[in-house]
Amino acid sequence: MADKEKKTTVVTKPAEVKKSPSKEGVKVNMDKKKTPENPSKPEIVVNVSATSSNPNEKPPVKGKPGTVSKNGVDRQASADGIKLALGSDAADYESKIMKWDTSPVNRENKMPGVTPSMAEKIKAELKNSDQERSKSKSAISSETVRGSSTPTSKGSSILDQLAAMGNSDDKKTLSPSLLRLYIDEMDQNGQVCIRDFLRHLKRTGLRPFKDPRLVGLMNNLSNDPSGLLTINSEIGCKKFMDVESFIEATSPVAYLLNKALSSNLIIPEFADFCKEIATIYKKLLPVKGGLNAQYIPQLARVNPDFLGISICTVDGQRFNIGDTDIPFCIQSCSKALNYAISTAELGPKKVHQHLGKEPSGIGFNQISLDKNGLPHNPMINPGAISCCSVLKTGMSLDDRFDYTIGEYKKMAGNEFVGFSNATFLSEKSCADQNFAIGYFLKEHGVFPEGTNLKQTLDLYFQLCSVEATAESASVIAATLANGGVCPTTQVSCITPDAVRNTLSLMYSCGMYDYSGEWAFEVGLPGKSGVAGSIFIVVPNLMGICVWSPPLDALGNSYRGIQFAKMLCQRFSFHQYDCISGGVGHKIDPRRYQTSETKESQIVNMLFAASASDSVLLQKYLQTGVDFNMPDYDGRTALHLAVCGGNMAVVRFLVDKAKCNINPLDRWNSTPLDDGYKYEQADIIAYMEKKGGVKGEVLLLAASKQY
Repeated sequence: MADKEKKTTVVTKPAEVKKSPSKEGVKVNMDKKKTPENPSKPEIVVNVSATSSNPNEKPPVKGKPGTVSKNGVDRQASADGIKLALGSDAADYESKIMKWDTSPVNRENKMPGVTPSMAEKIKAELKNSDQERSKSKSAISSETVRGSSTPTSKGSSILDQLAAMGNSDDKKTLSPSLLRLYIDEMDQNGQVCIRDFLRHLKRTGLRPFKDPRLVGLMNNLSNDPSGLLTINSEIGCKKFMDVESFIEATSPVAYLLNKALSSNLIIPEFADFCKEIATIYKKLLPVKGGLNAQYIPQLARVNPDFLGISICTVDGQRFNIGDTDIPFCIQSCSKALNYAISTAELGPKKVHQHLGKEPSGIGFNQISLDKNGLPHNPMINPGAISCCSVLKTGMSLDDRFDYTIGEYKKMAGNEFVGFSNATFLSEKSCADQNFAIGYFLKEHGVFPEGTNLKQTLDLYFQLCSVEATAESASVIAATLANGGVCPTTQVSCITPDAVRNTLSLMYSCGMYDYSGEWAFEVGLPGKSGVAGSIFIVVPNLMGICVWSPPLDALGNSYRGIQFAKMLCQRFSFHQYDCISGGVGHKIDPRRYQTSETKESQIVNMLFAASASDSVLLQKYLQTGVDFNMPDYDGRTALHLAVCGGNMAVVRFLVDKAKCNINPLDRWNSTPLDDGYKYEQADIIAYMEKKGGVKGEVLLLAASKQY
C-alpha cells in the first residue's frame, strides 16, 4: 500500500518539443503547475519556444562532465547539465531543492540516477550562484579587446568576449567576428592561429607574401625579432600570437583584411572563378595553330608551346596558371601604354594634333595616313611612332626611355619590367619598313617641329623591347581597369580621362585587322603584340594577360584569341551582356551565385559538416548562414560532425559558429548522444566541457517533480 502511495506521487509528463524555425534557436522555459495528485508540489512542464539564435548569446551555466555507467542509461546526471536544462529558472527552485529528501527511497522513486551527493552538489551550486555572479561582476577588467570599450572578465572565454563585441564597423581594426575564425581556444587565454589566417587569406585571392600592401603585416608576423628579413612563406611566420598582438599587427591593413575575409572583394567567390579559368587553360593546352613572328629573329626562336594566363582584379586578387613567370617582350602592347602616358601628360587635344582615332582597315605596318593627313590611330606602327615623338621631347633619349619604363613599372606595381637588348638590336637591324614609315611621316609634317627622327625610332624600338611576365603585365592591365590606380600599390599612375581614351581606342583598334571581330565576339578593350601577348581589360573588374607566342594570319596570338572567346562565352564580360537577353547561361563573378535555395543550403551545410569540408563551412559562416537549421529529422550540422568524429569541425561549430550545443532531433537525441553511440571519447569530453548533455538528461530535468 505504501508503495502504491509513493507511485501516485510521481508525475512524469513528457516534454513538448517543437521544432525551431530556421534562424531560431530553442529555449527551454520551465512552467510550474499544480499536479492533481499532490497540489503542494509543482509539476515541471517543458515549453520549447523559438528564440533568437544570436551567436553572442551565452548559456547561463556551462555544463561539466558527469559520470556514465556501463549500460549508458542509468548514469548519474550532471549537476551542471540539470542547471543548464533549468536555465534562468534554476534559482526559482532553490528552496524546493534545498528541501529535497535525498534518502535512497525517494531518490529511487522520484529522481532516478541522482545520488545524494549529486543533490548536495546542486544545492551548494545554487546556494552560491548569487555570490558567483557578484564575484564575476567585480572581476570585470577595464582591459579591452582591439580598443573596444567592451570590458572583459578574467575568467571569460576569449571567443565570448569577441562575440559580445559583435561585428564592428571600425575600419581600423579587424572585425571580431572574423577574428574568432582564427583563435585556437585550447586553453583559457586563446591564441590566434597564424597558419589558418594566412591560408584563409590566400583563398580570397590576395597574396600575403607578395602583395605590397601586406609587407608590413608579414613583417609583424615574422619570427625574426629584428624585422629585417623578408618573409616569403609560412615557415618564417609565427605559429601563434596572442589576440592583442595580432590585432595590433593587422590594424594598418584592417580595412583590406575585413573586406577580403568577409568575402567583399570584387570577386567574392574567387576560388570558383579560378577553377573556371583553369578549365579554359586545360582546353587550350592541346590546341595547335599559328606561327611565331619570323621577321624578328629573337621572337622566332621562342618556344611555341609556352602558354600563360595571369589575372589581377582591381582589388588585387591574383591568379596565375601556366608559363606566367617567363619574360617576354611586350612589343605592340607598349603602344597602348605610350598613348596613355602621353595623353595623361599633355592632354588628348595636343596629342591628337599628330595622330588620329579611327581604325585603319589595313595592316599594322602599312604606310598610310587618314583623310586628315595623320596616322589613323596610336595602336598601329605609324601612329605609335608619332606618339613616341611627343613623349618628353625636352629630354635626352636615355632620360626619355628611363622615364617611360619607370611609368611602366609604376603601372605594374613595381613587379618585373625589364629590357631585352638582344631583341632591341634584332628589331633595329630589320626595321626598314619602320624607317620608311618614319620618313613618310616626317615628309608629311606629322611630327612636332624639331623632332629627331633617329631618336624617335630608337625610343620606339626600345619600348617595343621592354620585357614583362604575364604576372606583371596583368597588373598593368588591372591598373587600366582600375581607372589608372595600381591595385596592389594604390599609386595613381594614369589620369582617369587618359584611361578612358586609351580603353576606347584599345576596344576599336587594339587588335589590328581583327579589331572589329574582336569587338563583336569579345567586346572588351584589348591590345596584342607580335611576341604573343594580349592585354585584356575588364573595366572596373580586372586585367588579364594571356601569352602564347604563335600568331595567326593577322598578327594576334592564336591561342590568346581562343582564350578571349572562351572567357566571354563563360562569363558575362562583354560590354553589352548587360542589355542582352541571352546571357542567362553566363556567370557574373562580381556577385555571389544566389541560385542556392534554403533547402539545398541546408543539405550542403550538413554534407559539409559530415565530410569535414572546412572551406565550405567557413564560407557559410562568413555569409551569415544559420548553422542551427535542421533537416526534416531535426538533425543539425553538429549532430553530423559528431557522428563523423571530426574534432576540428565540432570545435568550429561550437566555438566559432556558436551552434546550439544541445539540439534535440526527432528521437530526442543530442549531439552528445551521437558521441556516445559512436564512441567518440575526445568529442564526448569536449562536448561535456562545453555544456553538452544527453537528451534524456534534458527531458529528465524537465519532466520530474521535486
